[in-house]
Amino acid sequence: MSEIRNFEDEAIRICQDLIRIPSVNFGEGRGDEEAVANYIVASLAEVGIEARIYESAPKRCNVIARIKGSNPDKPGLVVHGHIDVVPANAAEWSVEPFAGEIKDGCIWGRGAVDMKNVDAMILAIVRDWAQRGYVPERDIVLAFFADEEAGMTFGSRWMTANHPEVFAGCSEAISEVGGFSVTVADGKRLYFIEAAQKGIHWMKLTAQGRAGHGSMMNDENALTALTEAVAKIGRYEWPQRYTKTVKDLFKEVARVTGKAYDEKDLRPLLKEIGSTARMIGATLQNTANPTMLEAGYKANVIPGTASAVIDGRFLPGYEDELNETVRAIVGPDILIETVSHDIALEVDFDAPLVDAMKAAILAHDPEGIPVPYLMSGGTDNKALSEIGIVGYGFSPLRLPADLDFMSLFHGVDERVPIDGLRFGVRVLNDFLESC
Repeated sequence: MSEIRNFEDEAIRICQDLIRIPSVNFGEGRGDEEAVANYIVASLAEVGIEARIYESAPKRCNVIARIKGSNPDKPGLVVHGHIDVVPANAAEWSVEPFAGEIKDGCIWGRGAVDMKNVDAMILAIVRDWAQRGYVPERDIVLAFFADEEAGMTFGSRWMTANHPEVFAGCSEAISEVGGFSVTVADGKRLYFIEAAQKGIHWMKLTAQGRAGHGSMMNDENALTALTEAVAKIGRYEWPQRYTKTVKDLFKEVARVTGKAYDEKDLRPLLKEIGSTARMIGATLQNTANPTMLEAGYKANVIPGTASAVIDGRFLPGYEDELNETVRAIVGPDILIETVSHDIALEVDFDAPLVDAMKAAILAHDPEGIPVPYLMSGGTDNKALSEIGIVGYGFSPLRLPADLDFMSLFHGVDERVPIDGLRFGVRVLNDFLESC
C-alpha cells in the first residue's frame, strides 16, 4: 500500500495522469477507453479496492467498483463519471492538449473540465478512505463510463441494459456539471446544482426533388426546398416555457441581486449570471439548431435529394411541442427521421441528498448560495434514471468570478483552476461522508 498523501494533492496528480492518457471518442463507435480504464483499476487496486472492467465492444471500457457501507439497510449511492473525451486539435491550443500541464494556476488539457477533474476527485477521495480505514454508511458504487460523449451506447446505456445488477440496491446518483460557483451581484456566489436536463431529439431532414443539369430551369430543386426549411427552423423564435427548476433558480437570482422577478419573462435576469447565461438561456425554451448539411456531388448537377441535421433539445414536459413545431415549419413534403433521442429529466430539489450537498458547500463557503438549475445538455444520469435511480449533477468547484466556465466544455485550452479543484474535493468528500 502506498503512503498516505493529502487527497487534494492526490486529486491534482490523478487529474494530470488522466489527461495524459488520451481516451478520445470520435463518435460512430470510434473510441478507446481501455488505457484509462486500466489506470483506474490499478489506482483502486493499489489501496485494496477491487474494480472490474466491463468491455461493451473492443476497447470500449466501463469500470465498476462497490465500496460496502456499514448500514446494509440504507440504499446505495452511485458516484459516476465518464472517462471518454472529445477530440482536440493541437494546432488550435496554446498548450499540448494531452500534457496535463500546470500553468497560471490551472491544470490544462482535454478533459480537465469534462470530466477527468471529477474522476480524479472521486479516486482521490476513495483512495484516502481506504488508506485510513474509513467506511461510509451506505454502499458507494463507483462507475466510470465509456461513450458519454457520443450517446452512451457503449457506456451507461450498455451497462444499465446488460449489467443492471452492479447498481442493485442503489437509489440515487451524482455526477458532473453541478455544484460549480457563479458570481453575481456584490460578489455573491451561487452554486448551481443540476436537478434537471433537457431531452435530445436529433433529426435528419430529407428533401426529394428532380435531378437535372445546373444550367436549366428547375422548380423542384431539393436543395432549395431543404435550405428554405432549415433557415425557417434556425430563425424560429421558440416560446418561453418555464419549468419548476428554472423558476426556483431565477427566484433566487432575483432575490440575491435585488432585481424584479417577472414569471412572464425571465430573460432580463440572464444578464445577472454572466457568461453562464449562454447555457441557462437555452433552458428557458426548446431549441432546434441546424448543424449539418449534405447535398450534391458536382457544381453543374442539381441533386435529387438533400439532407440536413437538426439538433433539437426539449424541456421536461415539452417534447411534443418541439416535434410538432418542427413538423409544422418544414411542411409535409420533407421527411423527418430520428438520428438520436434521449429523455428529459427533472428531479426533486427538496430532498435529503440535496440537503447534504448544501451543507457540504456551506461548510467550506458559508456565504455560498446553493440553487437548482436545468442543464441544456445531458449526462449519464439519463441512463440510470431508466432503472429507477434518481440523479443529480454535483461535482463542486469554486470558480473565479471572471472565468467563462461553460466555454471550456469541449473548448480550446480547456482547463480547471487548481484552487477550485482543491475546494471541490474537500466539499465532495464531506458530502459523501455525510449522505
